[in-house]
Amino acid sequence: MPPERPATLIFDGDCGFCTTAVLWLQRTMPRVPGTAPFQWTDLAAFDLTEEQARSRVWFVAGGRRYGGAAAVAAVLRGQPTPALRALGWLGTVPPWSWAAEAGYRLVARYRYRLPGGTPACRMPSAT
Repeated sequence: MPPERPATLIFDGDCGFCTTAVLWLQRTMPRVPGTAPFQWTDLAAFDLTEEQARSRVWFVAGGRRYGGAAAVAAVLRGQPTPALRALGWLGTVPPWSWAAEAGYRLVARYRYRLPGGTPACRMPSAT
C-alpha cells in the first residue's frame, strides 16, 4: 500500500480570485493544509481528472476527496477553533449544506468579478 499523502487543497492556480482566496486562508486560518495549483499537480495521484480540478476546489485527506463547498467545510472542520469547526460541521448538514453548495456555485460562476479575479478566471460555459 502506498504511503498516505498529506492533506492537500487543490485549486485553480490560473484564477486570480482562487489564488487570492488560498493566500487569505494561509494568512488567517490557524491550520491550513498543503495547497497546490492543479496545473502543477499530479492529479492522477489524487484520483482527480483535469475536468474535475477545473470545475471546483478539492480537499484530499485521509484517502477521502471533498469538492466545492464540502472541501471548504472539511478545511473548517480541521481548525483548532471550536467556532470554525462547528461552522465546518454545519456545512455538512442539510439544509445548511445545500445553501453552502449553492453559495459555492455562485462564487465559482462569478469568481472573475470578485476581488483578485480577472477575465481568465471565468468558468467555461456548460454546453
